[in-house]
Amino acid sequence: MTDLNHTQDNASNTKLDRRFTVAPMMDWTDRHCRYFHRQLSKHAVLYTEMVTTGALIHAEPARFLDFHAQEHPVALQLGGSDPRELALCSKMAEDWGYDEVNLNVGCPSDRVQNNMIGACLMAHPQRVADCLHQMQQQVSIPVTVKHRLGIDDMDSYEELHHFVDMVRQSGCSTFIIHARKAILQGLSPKENRDIPPLKYDWVYRIKQDFPQLEILINGGIKTLAECQQHLQHVDGVMVGREAYQNPYLLAEVDSLIYGDERPAPSRKDAAHALLDYLTSQLQQGVYLNHMVRHTLGLFHGQRGGRQYRRYLSENAHKPGSGLEVFQEALSRVPD
Repeated sequence: MTDLNHTQDNASNTKLDRRFTVAPMMDWTDRHCRYFHRQLSKHAVLYTEMVTTGALIHAEPARFLDFHAQEHPVALQLGGSDPRELALCSKMAEDWGYDEVNLNVGCPSDRVQNNMIGACLMAHPQRVADCLHQMQQQVSIPVTVKHRLGIDDMDSYEELHHFVDMVRQSGCSTFIIHARKAILQGLSPKENRDIPPLKYDWVYRIKQDFPQLEILINGGIKTLAECQQHLQHVDGVMVGREAYQNPYLLAEVDSLIYGDERPAPSRKDAAHALLDYLTSQLQQGVYLNHMVRHTLGLFHGQRGGRQYRRYLSENAHKPGSGLEVFQEALSRVPD
């Protein structure tokens, strides 16, 4: 019996509650990361790394689409600009059991710009609307969009308003807005996550101007107190780097954001919850480091946390590393 889920029958039947979501992050939010995050929060909506339509159509889809049933609710983020290809890949996502499919209109890297993927699409709102319309025609799961405030010199509030107004006519009703513009010429993707100023008030204004839309805010959010503040103005928050680098942030999401009264897991509880999964994946030939690298920040700021991180960093990548390496790292952290 496989751990991986790739049938629509296993998809979550509940309406997605996007009050708190974990951002799609390249090289970070793979299926092992998402399984780990799910041990900390049962309610947060988790997003995959961006997967291009070309990767799904011309490669082996299972490599990019397989995930564990425990990851629900989970959304697939697609990168592409051809409406027919995006529609085809959206159908794949639904058939594989994803709860949502999201179109990336925010990534600023040169590599994706050359293929008309990501933030450069903000200059083509009609193309984005056409893509989203075709995607929705093929699936019954939600189709959403993630985008920036603008790009380069197309950075006025009026242009952002125009973009949202055109795109919503596709029928898409959930917009995840990274509250920075993207500078496509002159800044690296990393610099684009920090240098352009945050303008949370613009996202708030979009929600005021389009009250019928579900608006999520993303960018620079580091605490659950900040999340609660944003939720006074918008429908949901998306947290990226902080959720990855300090994952125990997720442990209080269920109680503080969703009102779930179940006690939060301890850091050690979350780690021990991974043991069966790690054992199963190791038996299938997955390298230990590919999985436990996502846990390096679990004991951030705790006694023994540096020793845990150091031991894993120095040993998990070695050939033949098994569960005992993870357990030895955990032993460095006092109960």
